[in-house]
Parts: sequence; structure tokens; C-alpha cells
Amino acid sequence: MQVISIDRPDAGSIEMPERFRKEIVYFMTPPDVPGAPVCGKNQYWIPLANAQEWLEDGVFSLVSPLDAESKAEIELTEDQERWLEWMVKNQVSIIEIA
Repeated sequence: MQVISIDRPDAGSIEMPERFRKEIVYFMTPPDVPGAPVCGKNQYWIPLANAQEWLEDGVFSLVSPLDAESKAEIELTEDQERWLEWMVKNQVSIIEIA
């Protein structure tokens, strides 16, 4: 599957494994957050600052759906790290999964 840059068309796309369709929810910013851009179907907003932080830390936080106080730090997979490197290098913040 392809992850395509929407806000930086010159960045092109990056190939990701099919499982990334389910993983994107760990990284996307919900559309109801103030200031969130309007995204189309299969499009997601990942603020560049977040992508940089996850890449630098090598982990992302996962909040428990049962208890908002409970968070776990999950280590990035090689594919997730490669994707975040592409996003940061190309200054991408809105993507589409195709």
C-alpha cells in the first residue's frame, strides 16, 4: 500500500505494509481537535512536531480505551520509523492511504 503526501505533493509517496492501515490510528490527530484541517476519506493529519517527537524518542504513547489515565509507551517498528523519517524529511503532515 502507498502513503501519499497531500500537503507536500513534491514528497511523493512511501510504500508501507498493509497492516499500517490499522496502525495509523495510533498517530493521527482526531479531526475534532481545534485547528485540525479538513481531511478527505483515507486522509490523516499528523502534526509535524508529533512526528519529530516520536522519531526522536523511538516510541509513541498509547492510551488505554478503558482508562484515559493509563498510558503505555510502544517502541516504533522499523516500518513506522521509516515512515516518520519520510514525513519529517519532507515536512509532510497530511497523508492519504491508498
